Amino acid sequence: MRNIFDRIGNFIIRIVDWFYFPFLHFIPREIFRYAATGGANTLLDIILYFVVYQYILQGQIVHLGFVAISGHIAAFLMVFPVTFTTGFFLAKYVTFTASELKGRIQLFRYLLSVGGSILLNYVFLKLFVEYFGWYAPLSKVITTFLVVIYSYVAQRYFTFQTGKRQVASRSRA
Repeated sequence: MRNIFDRIGNFIIRIVDWFYFPFLHFIPREIFRYAATGGANTLLDIILYFVVYQYILQGQIVHLGFVAISGHIAAFLMVFPVTFTTGFFLAKYVTFTASELKGRIQLFRYLLSVGGSILLNYVFLKLFVEYFGWYAPLSKVITTFLVVIYSYVAQRYFTFQTGKRQVASRSRA
Protein backbone atom coordinates (compact mmCIF):
# COMPACT_ATOMS: atom_id res chain seq x y z
CA MET A 1 0.00 0.00 0.00
CA ARG A 2 2.85 2.39 0.81
CA ASN A 3 4.24 2.00 -2.69
CA ILE A 4 1.03 3.31 -4.28
CA PHE A 5 1.06 6.36 -1.97
CA ASP A 6 4.69 7.05 -2.86
CA ARG A 7 3.89 6.76 -6.57
CA ILE A 8 0.88 9.08 -6.32
CA GLY A 9 2.94 11.51 -4.21
CA ASN A 10 5.76 11.48 -6.77
CA PHE A 11 3.27 12.12 -9.57
CA ILE A 12 1.84 15.12 -7.68
CA ILE A 13 5.37 16.36 -6.93
CA ARG A 14 6.18 16.33 -10.66
CA ILE A 15 3.06 18.39 -11.40
CA VAL A 16 3.68 20.91 -8.60
CA ASP A 17 7.38 21.23 -9.40
CA TRP A 18 6.57 21.90 -13.07
CA PHE A 19 4.94 25.17 -11.91
CA TYR A 20 7.84 25.98 -9.57
CA PHE A 21 10.30 27.30 -12.18
CA PRO A 22 9.10 30.97 -12.19
CA PHE A 23 9.40 31.06 -8.38
CA LEU A 24 12.79 29.31 -8.22
CA HIS A 25 14.73 32.37 -7.02
CA PHE A 26 12.06 33.69 -4.63
CA ILE A 27 10.57 30.78 -2.72
CA PRO A 28 12.17 27.59 -1.37
CA ARG A 29 10.77 24.46 -3.01
CA GLU A 30 9.28 23.13 0.26
CA ILE A 31 7.34 26.35 0.87
CA PHE A 32 6.11 26.37 -2.75
CA ARG A 33 4.94 22.77 -2.42
CA TYR A 34 3.25 23.60 0.88
CA ALA A 35 1.46 26.58 -0.68
CA ALA A 36 0.38 24.58 -3.74
CA THR A 37 -0.86 21.51 -1.88
CA GLY A 38 -2.35 23.52 0.97
CA GLY A 39 -4.12 25.76 -1.52
CA ALA A 40 -5.47 22.75 -3.40
CA ASN A 41 -6.66 21.14 -0.17
CA THR A 42 -8.31 24.40 0.92
CA LEU A 43 -10.07 24.66 -2.44
CA LEU A 44 -11.26 21.07 -2.07
CA ASP A 45 -12.52 21.91 1.42
CA ILE A 46 -14.49 24.92 0.19
CA ILE A 47 -16.03 23.03 -2.74
CA LEU A 48 -16.98 20.02 -0.61
CA TYR A 49 -18.36 22.28 2.12
CA PHE A 50 -20.51 24.14 -0.40
CA VAL A 51 -21.85 20.92 -1.96
CA VAL A 52 -22.60 19.30 1.40
CA TYR A 53 -24.17 22.43 2.90
CA GLN A 54 -26.12 23.52 -0.18
CA TYR A 55 -27.18 20.24 -1.79
CA ILE A 56 -26.97 17.46 0.78
CA LEU A 57 -28.05 19.27 3.94
CA GLN A 58 -29.80 22.10 2.10
CA GLY A 59 -28.81 24.42 4.93
CA GLN A 60 -31.09 22.62 7.36
CA ILE A 61 -30.48 21.78 11.01
CA VAL A 62 -29.41 18.17 11.47
CA HIS A 63 -31.34 16.44 14.27
CA LEU A 64 -29.51 13.50 15.79
CA GLY A 65 -32.11 12.76 18.47
CA PHE A 66 -30.01 13.86 21.43
CA VAL A 67 -28.64 17.02 19.81
CA ALA A 68 -29.40 19.35 16.91
CA ILE A 69 -26.50 20.66 14.83
CA SER A 70 -26.78 23.70 12.59
CA GLY A 71 -26.30 23.05 8.89
CA HIS A 72 -23.06 25.00 8.60
CA ILE A 73 -21.45 23.12 11.51
CA ALA A 74 -22.77 19.75 10.30
CA ALA A 75 -21.27 20.43 6.85
CA PHE A 76 -17.93 21.24 8.48
CA LEU A 77 -18.06 18.01 10.50
CA MET A 78 -18.88 15.96 7.40
CA VAL A 79 -16.15 17.50 5.24
CA PHE A 80 -13.40 17.62 7.88
CA PRO A 81 -12.44 13.90 7.74
CA VAL A 82 -12.00 14.11 3.97
CA THR A 83 -9.81 17.21 3.90
CA PHE A 84 -7.93 16.09 7.02
CA THR A 85 -6.99 12.90 5.16
CA THR A 86 -6.06 14.62 1.90
CA GLY A 87 -4.13 17.30 3.81
CA PHE A 88 -2.11 14.69 5.67
CA PHE A 89 -1.43 12.73 2.49
CA LEU A 90 -0.23 15.84 0.64
CA ALA A 91 1.93 16.98 3.55
CA LYS A 92 3.50 13.54 4.06
CA TYR A 93 4.00 12.45 0.45
CA VAL A 94 4.47 15.78 -1.36
CA THR A 95 5.65 18.58 0.92
CA PHE A 96 7.59 17.05 3.82
CA THR A 97 9.02 13.97 2.12
CA ALA A 98 12.34 14.24 3.98
CA SER A 99 10.73 13.35 7.31
CA GLU A 100 12.13 10.24 8.96
CA LEU A 101 9.38 9.93 11.58
CA LYS A 102 7.06 6.91 11.51
CA GLY A 103 3.73 7.46 9.79
CA ARG A 104 1.61 6.88 12.90
CA ILE A 105 3.62 9.51 14.82
CA GLN A 106 3.21 11.94 11.93
CA LEU A 107 -0.52 11.28 11.83
CA PHE A 108 -0.96 11.87 15.56
CA ARG A 109 1.11 15.05 15.42
CA TYR A 110 -0.80 16.19 12.34
CA LEU A 111 -4.04 15.76 14.29
CA LEU A 112 -2.61 17.93 17.09
CA SER A 113 -1.42 20.52 14.58
CA VAL A 114 -4.82 20.68 12.87
CA GLY A 115 -6.50 20.93 16.29
CA GLY A 116 -4.28 23.93 16.97
CA SER A 117 -5.30 25.46 13.64
CA ILE A 118 -8.98 25.04 14.46
CA LEU A 119 -8.46 26.59 17.90
CA LEU A 120 -6.52 29.52 16.45
CA ASN A 121 -9.23 30.11 13.82
CA TYR A 122 -11.84 30.27 16.56
CA VAL A 123 -9.79 32.51 18.87
CA PHE A 124 -8.68 34.96 16.18
CA LEU A 125 -12.16 35.26 14.65
CA LYS A 126 -13.70 35.85 18.08
CA LEU A 127 -11.00 38.41 18.91
CA PHE A 128 -11.07 40.30 15.62
CA VAL A 129 -14.84 40.32 15.04
CA GLU A 130 -16.36 40.41 18.53
CA TYR A 131 -13.74 42.34 20.50
CA PHE A 132 -12.04 44.55 17.91
CA GLY A 133 -15.23 45.01 15.86
CA TRP A 134 -13.50 44.29 12.55
CA TYR A 135 -15.40 43.30 9.41
CA ALA A 136 -15.84 39.49 9.42
CA PRO A 137 -14.50 38.71 5.90
CA LEU A 138 -11.40 40.86 6.53
CA SER A 139 -10.96 39.13 9.89
CA LYS A 140 -11.15 35.75 8.15
CA VAL A 141 -8.44 36.75 5.66
CA ILE A 142 -6.11 37.93 8.44
CA THR A 143 -6.91 34.84 10.50
CA THR A 144 -6.20 32.54 7.56
CA PHE A 145 -2.85 34.24 6.97
CA LEU A 146 -1.84 33.82 10.62
CA VAL A 147 -3.04 30.21 10.79
CA VAL A 148 -1.22 29.27 7.57
CA ILE A 149 2.04 30.55 9.09
CA TYR A 150 1.38 28.60 12.30
CA SER A 151 0.44 25.50 10.32
CA TYR A 152 3.59 25.54 8.19
CA VAL A 153 5.88 26.02 11.19
CA ALA A 154 4.04 23.36 13.23
CA GLN A 155 4.18 20.84 10.41
CA ARG A 156 7.80 21.49 9.49
CA TYR A 157 9.27 21.54 12.98
CA PHE A 158 6.82 19.35 14.91
CA THR A 159 4.61 17.10 12.79
CA PHE A 160 7.18 16.03 10.21
CA GLN A 161 10.38 17.47 11.77
CA THR A 162 12.08 18.30 8.49
CA GLY A 163 13.30 21.70 9.69
CA LYS A 164 15.44 20.51 12.62
CA ARG A 165 17.25 17.94 10.49
CA GLN A 166 17.97 20.48 7.75
CA VAL A 167 19.26 23.07 10.23
CA ALA A 168 21.46 20.44 11.92
CA SER A 169 22.91 19.26 8.59
CA ARG A 170 23.70 22.85 7.56
CA SER A 171 25.55 23.55 10.81
CA ARG A 172 27.78 20.48 10.29
CA ALA A 173 28.80 21.58 6.80
